[in-house]
Amino acid sequence: MNKLSHASLEQAAHWYVQLHDAPVADQEHLRWQAWLAQSPEHQAAWSYVERVGQRFAPLQGDGETHAISHALRTSSRSSISRRQSLKGLLIVAATGLTGLAAWRSTPLIERLSADLSTGTGETRETTLSDGSRIWLNALSTLNVRFDTTRRLLLLRAGEVLIDTAKDPHRTFLVDTEQGRMRALGTRFSVRQNDRNTLLNVYEGAVEVRNQQGQTQVVQAGQQLAFGMARLGTVTAASPSREAWRQGLLLADNLPLGELIEELSRYRPGHLHCDPAVANLPVMGSFPLKDTDQALRLLEAALPIRVDKTFNWWVSVGPKA
Repeated sequence: MNKLSHASLEQAAHWYVQLHDAPVADQEHLRWQAWLAQSPEHQAAWSYVERVGQRFAPLQGDGETHAISHALRTSSRSSISRRQSLKGLLIVAATGLTGLAAWRSTPLIERLSADLSTGTGETRETTLSDGSRIWLNALSTLNVRFDTTRRLLLLRAGEVLIDTAKDPHRTFLVDTEQGRMRALGTRFSVRQNDRNTLLNVYEGAVEVRNQQGQTQVVQAGQQLAFGMARLGTVTAASPSREAWRQGLLLADNLPLGELIEELSRYRPGHLHCDPAVANLPVMGSFPLKDTDQALRLLEAALPIRVDKTFNWWVSVGPKA
């Protein structure tokens, strides 16, 4: 989905609405087919909208997908081949249902077999066998590997907040794709992003070693983003990387696009931000457990419009 433009996604959603309103006139059906034939991106955007819609069809009733099913059954009348439609669907299957690429690209079997995992809008608190407490943020996958010499967490996607228990005989480690963190008696959070790991330390200290062997000790009150081959600059820790445990999203000049992406982790379906407003700075506190309220607060404070094509398809764009 990240490879699809905001415009093509909105056009596909528009056509989904038009075809949803049965009966569909032949002329409207032909216009939809012409739009679909214009580019592979249109086909991929259509397949994405249809796939999301099918996930939520049981909540909307059988009538919602009747016209869509009819349109697809009659697609042989157009110049669009079934092979093209299948190709579009495969593109979408490869790119996933949301912009949360790391979690979505994690193989299903790995997510199902993970020791700990969370879905959309779900957080989870767990006490480990050593007494350490951890909190998993939404859309996260974590494996636990404890033995007689070490305590190791493998964060494959998402975010974890950790309050380590003391154990002088076993080090506490967290591995991500970019490297390894060694806790030095501490409370800290680790977030696996697309291309880097974000570490925030709230108590104690954490030693970071990336895949290239570069090391850095991050102290309480500090934050570090690092990649496989590069350590970033140490900055002040972000309270927002701890606040989600209380169900809050804190924004301190956070770009709107990043805030919307964070909200999408808590809202089933499609939630997308138009690039035209993605860089608007946002200040404030927003409820993660009530994304409708969060969107209303944003709409009241910023020159934006929140469009709900369906309850499961929401777009944020500039105010007309």
